[in-house]
Amino acid sequence: MLRQIRIGLGAGRVGDGEWLVPLLGAAVHEAMLFAAIGFALGGFDDLLVDALFLIRLVGRKLRGVEPPTLAELDPPRDPMRPLAVFVAAWDESTVIGAMLRTACSRFAGPDWRLYVGAYPNDRATIDVVADIAATDDRVRLVIGEQPGPTTKADCLNTIWQAMCADEATDGTRVRAVVLHDAEDVVHRGELAVYAHYLDAGADVVQLPVLPLIDQQSRLVAGHYADEFAEAHAKQMLVRQTLGAAMPLAGTGCAIDRDMLARVAAARGGLPFDPGSLTEDYELGLTIGRLGGRAAFVRVLDGPAPVAVRAFFPATLTASVRQKARWMTGIALAGWDRTGWGRPLALGDHWMRMRDRRAILAVLVLAAAYVSLAGWGLLAAVHAWRGTGAAPLDPVLEWLLGANAVLLGWRLIVRAAFVGTAYGRVEAALSVPRMAVANLVALLAARRAIWRYVGLLRGRALTWDKTVHHFPDLARERA
Repeated sequence: MLRQIRIGLGAGRVGDGEWLVPLLGAAVHEAMLFAAIGFALGGFDDLLVDALFLIRLVGRKLRGVEPPTLAELDPPRDPMRPLAVFVAAWDESTVIGAMLRTACSRFAGPDWRLYVGAYPNDRATIDVVADIAATDDRVRLVIGEQPGPTTKADCLNTIWQAMCADEATDGTRVRAVVLHDAEDVVHRGELAVYAHYLDAGADVVQLPVLPLIDQQSRLVAGHYADEFAEAHAKQMLVRQTLGAAMPLAGTGCAIDRDMLARVAAARGGLPFDPGSLTEDYELGLTIGRLGGRAAFVRVLDGPAPVAVRAFFPATLTASVRQKARWMTGIALAGWDRTGWGRPLALGDHWMRMRDRRAILAVLVLAAAYVSLAGWGLLAAVHAWRGTGAAPLDPVLEWLLGANAVLLGWRLIVRAAFVGTAYGRVEAALSVPRMAVANLVALLAARRAIWRYVGLLRGRALTWDKTVHHFPDLARERA
């Protein structure tokens, strides 16, 4: 390529601008090569996960192992020990009432208590929760001392202290802590699932998360359905097979009370780290570091799994804010905070690298778009001048061909998982939604980097939450 530049410089005078064409060609080539190598590495990385999933799937089929059903689960060994459900709420008056009423009507099985953490300067949320707590003594309102928003972890710590005070008062020790968000649609059988796997020896149990399809935002909100359908039906299962530490989704998970107490003891008495943007992710890795046993479970209730469902951000702005928080907490600040796994735990190292590749993937994606735009400009210049473009380097040509095959495979795999969870229409929409996901990632990366720089400069953490809405369940059943 440098030889091509020298030829271009020799063919024209420096002042007539002839040198710009070969220089542009060289820049496009290098950007395209960088992007092609990056895509190839990421594509083969994903392909290896696919291969391990298929090996696992075939092995289970040959052994006749099928996902258990809700009806097959054993009853809890000690039904008198309640499960404590934690819901941290800041400015959630529009959804928390419907969420709590749905939970109270659906939760069955083991005894349970539902704690809602609120802030003294959020009167609207307090009033909604207080009205429900007045009619159902299983719902408990916990109001922190600090005005909001602080961080979600700080709010969860306030709930933890209230739960410990209740245990000291009534003498009943909680079996496990269940985490939910204020916008979640809970499943009727999830508490029975938690109790079963906790009794079987798990220290933490994670259910799949299946985002609801927002009919008003099929592209932006819908891309979350695509990502979770593949992540929670394939990637988490591979992660579990490798014995890697399992990050929590922040909702739809239950942590053994004794394990959470061990985490709290290591952190000065509070189990959730208020200095973290992604306390759920880090909590899962911490439990793994302490030797805890994690179980990502798929239990069927009819044809569908027992799962948590919720609407995810429906606008581009809200989605960018949420993805930026995830990038900052996992790929940037989380890298500093959690480091790597045990020295010889190669599977754990691999999975953590996959968690943190988001920022690197965005750089590759940006290079690809820049090279695509540059290639179009270069083609237009050559057409205007009536000259032919230089042929592609053979290595680059091979990489582009390999990437085309890998991309085709990726689209097929994504559509297959989406189709299984949501049907054919959403499977077809998952193809254009991949472009939407790329746009969100590009915009979120910029926000994540600036936020990370702010954290390094000592900027205080606050709850960077998005506006939520709760589905009309009566309309959905009709």
